[in-house]
Amino acid sequence: MKNQLLSDLDLTSLLSLSFSVSINELHDSLSELGFEDIRPAHGFMFKRMIPDGATGIELAEYLGISKQAVSKMVDYLEKSGYVMRQTHPTDKRGRIIVLTERGWLVVKAKEEILTNIEQRWIDNIGAERMQMLKEDLKKLVDEENEDKLSSRLRPVW
Repeated sequence: MKNQLLSDLDLTSLLSLSFSVSINELHDSLSELGFEDIRPAHGFMFKRMIPDGATGIELAEYLGISKQAVSKMVDYLEKSGYVMRQTHPTDKRGRIIVLTERGWLVVKAKEEILTNIEQRWIDNIGAERMQMLKEDLKKLVDEENEDKLSSRLRPVW
């Protein structure tokens, strides 16, 4: 029954479902490790903060959301111990948001969890097919979006 459901899905639905399954597993695993207050959108924010932090304006532009929304997210993450605001290194009037030790622990855990998920997929379909899948997706995305690709990776849900 389940296989019939999947066999009827178009490519976009399969890509979306594979993304959703991976993100859900990632966050279930993070929760088990004590990071139950981390949400998918936070990971996109962390990505922009690595390695040296980012301003609220940079985060808002990267995520495609308002500065006020970023400020609320930063407040939440700061209270939870994942980020902290510091004086900007080159603009003493500005503030920069950086990951704390706890924030870096989440990043490290995320990398390990996603590596494990990918390894299971490799075990399932084989390393060669996984490499081909990655190369094919990169090619399709690149060719279909020539100069339209954004450097921003933001949530789509």
